[in-house]
Amino acid sequence: MLGGCAHLLNFVGSDTMSAAFYCQYVLNNGKPVGTSVPATEHSVMTSWRSEKAAIENMIDRFGDHVFSCVMDTYDYTNALDKVIPSVYAKKLAKGGFMVLRPDSGDPIEVVLQGLRAAEKTAGSSTNTKGFKVIKGFSVLQGDGINLKALKEILKKVQEAGYSAENVTFGMGAGLLQKVNRDTMSFATKLSYIVYDNGEERDVMKCPTTDTGKRSLPGVLEVRVDANGIPVVYPKNPSTKPADNLLKVVYNRRPVPGVFEDFTTVRNRVQAEWSQRPAKANVISEELSKKMDKTMAAQKVRNEEALKDLS
Repeated sequence: MLGGCAHLLNFVGSDTMSAAFYCQYVLNNGKPVGTSVPATEHSVMTSWRSEKAAIENMIDRFGDHVFSCVMDTYDYTNALDKVIPSVYAKKLAKGGFMVLRPDSGDPIEVVLQGLRAAEKTAGSSTNTKGFKVIKGFSVLQGDGINLKALKEILKKVQEAGYSAENVTFGMGAGLLQKVNRDTMSFATKLSYIVYDNGEERDVMKCPTTDTGKRSLPGVLEVRVDANGIPVVYPKNPSTKPADNLLKVVYNRRPVPGVFEDFTTVRNRVQAEWSQRPAKANVISEELSKKMDKTMAAQKVRNEEALKDLS
């Protein structure tokens, strides 16, 4: 549910019902968040007497809009080369958009095979960038997708002369179980501590074996810089509360009345992400200097501790 909610911040399509329900009724005051399209899966395909009959049923019921059919239930090649041409006239008369979904085999090969078969049946046009756009069809690859595979597939699709808009991607278990804090180098670390005797100390980690895992020391705040980029700074007593984007939302328990509805958060994500430059340093110069100073002080403490042992 939580993984699906995170996905829905950046996408509108999802078949994770628990996430769509939670986002809509708990986080968004009942306003819909997730959408999907009519789609078959293997039990639907096998329940019909023939693959053709299953696809014709989808065309009859949903053929005037977008719909998706899984194509590898029996023989992916046969389904593309024989079944799709046999239902094409019915599909064309309905005027909708059909998504072909391979669900096994080499991800690159089955995507290209689907594109070529759809183009052979329906034809294509050329967009302003010189790539082919298939008429009324696309391919959905949802098996074995991760960031690496997605890039490899799109590279081969481009090399074959097709536009990326011909391909849609999906992730099931991978989205929920293989995307973790390391995917976007995100983790929550201790940054500041007050001991029982009242001593205060900034805390950070900085492994020499991986400086990319450095954490940030001290009490922090986030302010928008002159370029409109949210940047992390050390806490400054003179900063107006309204200028600090960091808010306390959980203090041993959720803080009442602080969380915004899901649509507001999603819109902010989209706005800030689109404005962010390709390269931006989100750590302020003041904080960078404090990190160096904090690590230098920690090095001294570590060395003094070793002297005590000797």
